[in-house]
This record gives sequence, C-alpha cells and structure tokens, in this order.
Amino acid sequence: MATFASRSSTPIPEEYQLIDRYWRASNYLAVGQSPLTLSDVKSRLLGHFGTTPGQNFIYCHLNKLINDTGRSVIYISGPGHGGPAIVAQVYLEGTYTEYYPDITEDAVGMGKLFKQFSFPGGIPSHVAPETPGSMHEGGELGYSLSHAYGAVLDKPDLLVACVVGDGEAETGPLATSWHANKFLNPKTDGAVLPILHLNGYKIANPTVLDRIPRSELTALFVGYGYDPIIVEGDDPAKMHPLFADALQMCNDKITSIQATARSSSAPITRPAWPMIILRTPKGWTGPKELNGKLIEGTWRSHQVPMSSPAQNPSHFSHLEAWLRSYDPDSLFDEDGALMPELKSLVPPYELRMGNNPFTNPRVKRLRLPPFADYGIDIPHRGAVKASDTTIVGKFLRDVIRKNESARNFRVFGPDETASNRLHALFEATDKQFLGEIIPSDENMSNDGRVMEMLSEHQCEGWLEGYLLTGGHGLLNSYEAFIHIIDSMFNQHAKWLKMCKDIEWRNNLASLNILLASHVWRQDHNGFTHQDPGFLDHVINKKPEIIRIYLPPDANCLLSVMDHCLSSCHKVNVIVAGKHPSPQWLPIDEATSHCTKGVSVWEWASNDRGVMPHVIVCAAGDVPTLEALAATSILRKKLPKLKVRFINVVNLMKLALPAQHPNGLCNQDFDSMFTVDTPIVFAFHGYPHLVERLLYRRKNHNLTVKGYVEEGTISTPFDMTVMNKLDRFHLVIDVCDVLERDAGKKVDAESLWTAAYVKQEMQQLLVKHKSYIREHGSDMPEVIDWVWNNGKPAV
Repeated sequence: MATFASRSSTPIPEEYQLIDRYWRASNYLAVGQSPLTLSDVKSRLLGHFGTTPGQNFIYCHLNKLINDTGRSVIYISGPGHGGPAIVAQVYLEGTYTEYYPDITEDAVGMGKLFKQFSFPGGIPSHVAPETPGSMHEGGELGYSLSHAYGAVLDKPDLLVACVVGDGEAETGPLATSWHANKFLNPKTDGAVLPILHLNGYKIANPTVLDRIPRSELTALFVGYGYDPIIVEGDDPAKMHPLFADALQMCNDKITSIQATARSSSAPITRPAWPMIILRTPKGWTGPKELNGKLIEGTWRSHQVPMSSPAQNPSHFSHLEAWLRSYDPDSLFDEDGALMPELKSLVPPYELRMGNNPFTNPRVKRLRLPPFADYGIDIPHRGAVKASDTTIVGKFLRDVIRKNESARNFRVFGPDETASNRLHALFEATDKQFLGEIIPSDENMSNDGRVMEMLSEHQCEGWLEGYLLTGGHGLLNSYEAFIHIIDSMFNQHAKWLKMCKDIEWRNNLASLNILLASHVWRQDHNGFTHQDPGFLDHVINKKPEIIRIYLPPDANCLLSVMDHCLSSCHKVNVIVAGKHPSPQWLPIDEATSHCTKGVSVWEWASNDRGVMPHVIVCAAGDVPTLEALAATSILRKKLPKLKVRFINVVNLMKLALPAQHPNGLCNQDFDSMFTVDTPIVFAFHGYPHLVERLLYRRKNHNLTVKGYVEEGTISTPFDMTVMNKLDRFHLVIDVCDVLERDAGKKVDAESLWTAAYVKQEMQQLLVKHKSYIREHGSDMPEVIDWVWNNGKPAV
C-alpha cells in the first residue's frame, strides 16, 4: 500500500502556477521513468531522490531570479548524488540537447535521457563533467562552498548559488569553508549565496543541524558572519512565494553591498553576506508511505524510495501512481515536449545556468616573464648557496605584476607562503583579507593576490574553484601536510580525466602544487613533519594528467615553474627546498636539463668513452647534494672507478612510454642507465616508488635509498643519516655493489680498496653521531663541503 499527497493542500497563487508546473516537470524527469508496462522499468533502479525535489525547487526559482535581474549565475550542487535534479533542469532548458543532440526534446529523447542515468554507458548520479553547467561534481562531500568562493574570485558580476546539503555540512572541509566570507572582496569579486538545504536526514541518520533549536542554528551562522534567512515548510503554495521573496531579498542585499563597495574609495568594511536556510522534507513530493512505513520526510527516501518493480512487481502500480501524481499530461505535449508556456520560463540562452561560460571556460594563457632573467650566476659548481624558493618567489612576484590587469593569477597557502620563502610576492601584492586588520599586521589588505587560511582544504578548494572557472594559480604547502588534501586531489584529477574524454569540454589551467619545507629539512620540527608520501599518492592517477618534478636547484626550479604555469589540464607537483643549498647548474644548463627531464651530469662523471663501473643517480635537492658528495668521495678514494652521475628532475621519465607519456623509450633509457651496470639511486621519497617505476626496465641491478620512516628532531644531515641517504652510506652502498659484482668490471685495485673505504665511512658515521650530540650541529666537513673544493669543474 502506498499513499501520495495531493500536489498542494492549498491553491497555488496565480503568480506561481507556471513555476510550480515547471518544478513538477523537473521532478517528473528526475524520477527518471515513464512506465506504462513492466518492460519499461530498469531491472536495477539507482539514484538518490531525497535531495532532488528541493534542489529542483531552488533551481526553478533561480531561473526566475535570472529572468527578473539578468544576473550571471552558477548553480553548485553540494549534496551527494544531486545529478538527477541538474540533469533534469538543463534538459528542460534545452542546454542538454545542444550538447547531446541525440537526447532530443521529445518523448524519444526523454526515454534516452531516462535510460542513460546510472546505467552502463550512460551518466553518473552526480553532477559530473558530462553535465552542462557543472563545475563541481559533488561525488565526495565537503568542497562545494570552497569551490563556490574560489569560483567568484576576480569575477565581479558572477553569483554562485551554492546548495549545501545538511549531511555535507557535517564534514570538516565544509565546516571550515563558512569562513570564506572573510576573504571575499565585494569590489573586485563576485558573490556567493549559500543555501543550506535542511531535509533532515543522511543515508540512515538524522542530520545534526536539523536537530538543533532554531535559535542555535541562527546564532551559528550569525556567528560565522552571515545574515541568514530561514524558509521552511512542505506546502508548495506557501513555499513558492516565501522562497521567491527570500531570493529577492538576498539579491537586493548583494546588489547593495557591491554597489556600496564599488562606488567608494574608502576601505571596505566586511559585510554580512546573506544566506538562506531552506528546510523541506526529504523526498518531498515522493511517496508518503509504502507498506506501512513512512517514506517522505524520513531517511527512507534518501535513495530510491521503493524497490524495483522488476524484482517486486507489486511496486509497479506504486511507481506509476508516483509519476502520475505530477500530472505529466499538463506538463508535456503529446510528443513529449515541454509545454510552450513552461518553456517561456527558461532564461535567455546566454544566461542559462546550464550554459554559463564560467562552467566551461576558454582559459587565457598567463603572461610570464623570461624565467632565465631570475637565474643565479654559478661560477663554480655548488660554491654558491641560495634558497630555491626565494629565487622562484621573485619570478612569481613578477607573474603577478604581468597579469595585474587580467586578474587571473593567485597564490594560495595555509599560512605558509612566507615560511616557504615566497615573501618576494609581497613586494607586488598583499594577502587578501576582509576581517579586522590592525596596525601590526603585515602585507594584508582588502585586495591581494595571495590568499591564506590555516586550512589546506580551504586553500585547495579555493584554487580548484578558481581554476574550474578560468583562472590560474599555485598552492604552496608543507610537504608532510599536503596529505590533508589527498582526497581533494583525487577528485580534481578525476574531473580532469573525465573532461579529456568529453569533446565539448575545454582544457583548464593546470593545478600547480609547490611542496616546500620538505621531509629532509624538517629536522627542527620532528617526525610529525616528515613525510614525502604524497608523491606515491599522485602517481596512481591517470598518466596523461599527473606530473612530478624534483628540481635539484634554484635555476631548475625556475625552469620547472615556468613550464608548469604554461601547461594546461595537468596536476603538477613540484618539491623544492627553501633553505640555502648548493647551486649546481647555470641557467642555460638548467633549462636544457629540465627540458630533457633526466640527463647525465658530465662534469660530475668520469666515464666518458668507457663503460661506467657504477651509476650514481639522484632525484631531489637533498638527495642530489648527498649523491654528489658521495661521488666526490668515490672519485677521490677510488680514482680508477668510473662513475656516471645522473640527475632526474621529471620523475615520470623513469616510466616506460606505455606507462606515462613522459617516459623514456627503452633505447634512451638503456643508453643512459645501461642494461646491467649497478645503479645506486638517492631518492627524495619512499624507495619503493622508484623501484615501481623501474620494475619493467632491463637494468634491475638497482639499490634505491630514500625516506624509510626514520626521523626526529635532529640536525639536517642526521636526517639523511637516519634514513641511510647520506653521502657516507651511499659510498658504502657503492662499495657493496662493487664487491657483490666482484671480477665483472672493476679493476682489482678499486675492488680491494673498497673494504677500507667502507671502514672509513663507518668511522665517519660514528664521528657524526658523537659530534651532533655534543655540539647540536653537523660536522664542519659536512657543512662546508663543496664540489671539487670550489674549483671550476673540468
């Protein structure tokens, strides 16, 4: 037994009768079936109905607002599995058919639309990239509001209506994102209208915000700095005018806030931006009850309110009655097309939310200064020390300056931009902040190209929203804590992958992540700050999307940064040091090296014209330093040993071309690494990542040293010692492989001297431990070491 409520307990006011019918049409489509016989019903019904009617209701009224005001509006669907609502809406407005001509605006097209939803070869249940007008999928909850605020940055005429589900509101990222209103500049940015949709339930539990007193609920959002308007009820006749009035009030307030800010040169006082709290029943307009159990207004309506009639034929009549309750004959003509009077409610073509250009932007390239102009002069290899990120900060400063009029580049970071030595940025811009600014604050103003909040989720969400609507940007973070956004990175990488497969989707600017304060220079902060594992996470995503760069010095970082900011539709992860470190390559060599991605450093090698006895390879700034120091020891202690030194800046060069488009072909790889020469590889991250990348190569004579979860508060060099990545352990590793391969290639003198060299290195390691425990710093011979004693390399 199933029961259905009448469409309204009171007559719909005449002014809202068309919009009510349009809402019913969208709900009918969202249910996604038009069965006359059992054979019309899918064998497996999938979808989430609970959030859909409320979202359709909001969308319909936003259309009215657009028609009344001419506003440019984007709709973001935060609640999980909100796809049915948005697909229905963009189909009704005609946008879906423009992108997918086979899905025609008639009964045949409607049938195809119904079948493809959550069906093999069809479309997902989220607001996926396949959906016109989408720039936020919502598959994983928590990021809608950060995306919304990122989307309106530098777009003063854009309004983003962001629907936040009450389940989503319980997530950590969403909870912190309410504070984004303290960073929005009403003079230069657009506006976000948060609409908290309280329908009371998640999958099987009530939601927190629906079960607190209204006074608490209001106080919460007033405390966040909003001006909340509550609209609640279940009677469409009353809800239509209430919500329309609320939307108009919000629009009027936003217009007033922006007009005041834009008509005055006085400092901006942070406004109380409006928001709406909309409380409607979960599964609104669906079955009231089924088989004696309440459905509408309970958790049972979260997904499909009834089982498929294909498995439970008794539900067939209930499903048909549900669909008939929307009175489809009054909504669609005999051909299945939307009635003309309802079609008249669709906004003009250029203002349809499903066709908003910011949801599929044509990205303009950044104007970049010549990066070589910022290069460091290097008279002798390693004799000059500099902070790599300090140098690239000057380049980024001028990127901001060159794009000042375009206002399409921003830098984001969780309170770490200066800590990561990018302070040169503040010579060109400030940190944007609309909260209280006091005289002792530095580099803060209402308008700035840098945005900082101590939330990796917020900063990543802002950047993603900015990129998804046509901007360019960079996120800088401590390496260990970038794991906080592992899942956000996942979702963005998946979005980029899907867009690649959709013909009409344009390429976006790349997501660029700079990881400074990395594992090898967190000796002062301890074990909690030491983790290079984000690289392992990144490498699992689609190879056409991800890139990992480990520049060994500042000039290489300049070249890499220029490349990443010029790229599109990638996720570029750059790991670079912020502390003063030896500089190895002049700018022309650095450019060539980074273009190749991996190369032999001939000045550090002595094997020209002969087969090397050993290959020392490094990836990362600290591994490069230690590997070069080890190479210098080997060449001094074992002068007849032929050493080839290789540096890797583009990690994906190690992969096969079939595994990654940047991968070296076998011929080039074997030419450089040979097919059997021992390789001792000093790596920035966990050793197994390199082992994984090289697994299918011919040369398996491989020893990889990297981070092995050893660390504490100590000295910089001791961090490498604890993980056996230091120069002394690397020399021991080379001696070990020489002894293991005894008699194959190495001359007898080198072979028999290796045991003495190992012993000397072991004694130096003992000396190191004793020294740091007495003095609290590294040994002078470690700190003061320079390549070739600071002389020009041969």
